Amino acid sequence: MIKKLVSYFSLLERILWCASVAVIVLSFAIFDGEDYLTLSASIIGVTSLIFSAKGNPVGQGLMVAFSLLYGVISYKFRYYGEMITYVGMTMPMAVVALVAWLKNPFHGNRSQVAVNRPAKREYMLMLALTVIVTAIFFFILAAFDTKNIIPSTLSVSTSFMAVYLTFRRDPLFALAYAANDVILIILWTMASIENTAYIPVTVCFAAFLANDIYGYVSWRKMARLQSSALDDRPQSIDAD
Repeated sequence: MIKKLVSYFSLLERILWCASVAVIVLSFAIFDGEDYLTLSASIIGVTSLIFSAKGNPVGQGLMVAFSLLYGVISYKFRYYGEMITYVGMTMPMAVVALVAWLKNPFHGNRSQVAVNRPAKREYMLMLALTVIVTAIFFFILAAFDTKNIIPSTLSVSTSFMAVYLTFRRDPLFALAYAANDVILIILWTMASIENTAYIPVTVCFAAFLANDIYGYVSWRKMARLQSSALDDRPQSIDAD
C-alpha cells in the first residue's frame, strides 16, 4: 500500500511534500515544541494540497480536517475571522467540493477530477458574491473585536474565491489559495511578533504557498492532458 502510494506521486511532488513537512517540523522543534495541534494541522494541510494538486478528492477530505484544526488554532489567538472563515465557510465548502469532485471523475477515474472551465459571466457572479461576503464579514469581525482586522477581512475575500473556484473545479482555485497564503503569512507574522510559538503557523503557510503555486501548474497541465484525451476519442459516425 505504501509503495503504491509513493509511486502515485511524481519525484517532484515527493520532494515538495517532504521538504514542506521537514520545514514545518523543524520550525516546530525550534520555536514551539509543545503545541502538537499546530504541528498536526500543518502536516495535514500540506498533505491535503499535494493530493489536491493531482485533482484527487482525498485532498478535499483532508481539507475538512485541516479547517477544523485551524479554526481551533485561530480561536486561541483571537483571530476570530480565521476561525469563522475556516470553520463556517472553508470546511463546509470543502465538503461540497468533495461531493462535486466525486461526482465528476475524469473518464471514470475516481482519483482525478474532471477540470472545469466556467463561463466568463460566472466570474462576475463570483466577484459580486465576494464583495457581499467580505462586507458582511467585516462587520462581524469588527463586532468580535478581531485582531488585525484589515488582513483578516482580506483573508475572507481570498478564501471565499478559493473555495468557490475549488467547488467549480477551476484551476484558478490554486492561485486564489496562493493569494490567501500571502495574506495569512502577513497575519501570522504579526501574531509571531507577539508570541514566537506562532512562527510554525507562519512557516506552514509559506509551505502552503509553494504547494499552491505547484498546484496551479499541475492543474494547468492536467487540463491540457484531459483536453487532449477528449480530442483523441473516436468520433461516432451518423448513419445516412
